[in-house]
Amino acid sequence: MTPQRYFLAQAYNNAWSNHRLLTACRNLSPEELAAPRTNFFPSIIHTLNHILTVDWLYISALEGNCIGSAAFDPEIPFRRIVDLEREQRAADRRLIDHCRQLDTEMLSSHVEIPRATHVQREPTDRILLHLYQHQVHHRGQVHAMLSGTTVSPPQLDEFFPADPAEQALRRPDFAELGFTEALIWS
Repeated sequence: MTPQRYFLAQAYNNAWSNHRLLTACRNLSPEELAAPRTNFFPSIIHTLNHILTVDWLYISALEGNCIGSAAFDPEIPFRRIVDLEREQRAADRRLIDHCRQLDTEMLSSHVEIPRATHVQREPTDRILLHLYQHQVHHRGQVHAMLSGTTVSPPQLDEFFPADPAEQALRRPDFAELGFTEALIWS
């Protein structure tokens, strides 16, 4: 697998995992989404918004026009899950589109991220690895928080097994997302 294909497959898996998690969260009441919980962020909706706003920061940087701290203003831009889900899906599409264009030169080019005291310069591949790790980390937190609600946490630990039975299990999600196995792997 080439590095470009690897990062693209990660972008698709990231979108699929976000879809599965947000579909589960869609079944929570607004009160359950906002209820105080033990975690790094104090609620499910807060954590989901953090995932999205960090995506905005890093995806804009990858696209060459980093929005910087504006990504976090306000800290919780969406209180309704339907709005957050729409915006997360748009961010996921932007990331997939960006990764579709990657080549060896782009992966080693530097991304600039304005910070409070300096401009952080990182290679694109490191930013992508950081972004995917960030997503996995915070989705895991939401997954754990869901255990204390009326909604069962969805399975998030799959990475597109080739087995036809496994493909059949994700086919409904893929249909909702407009994904196919061929789109991801060819």
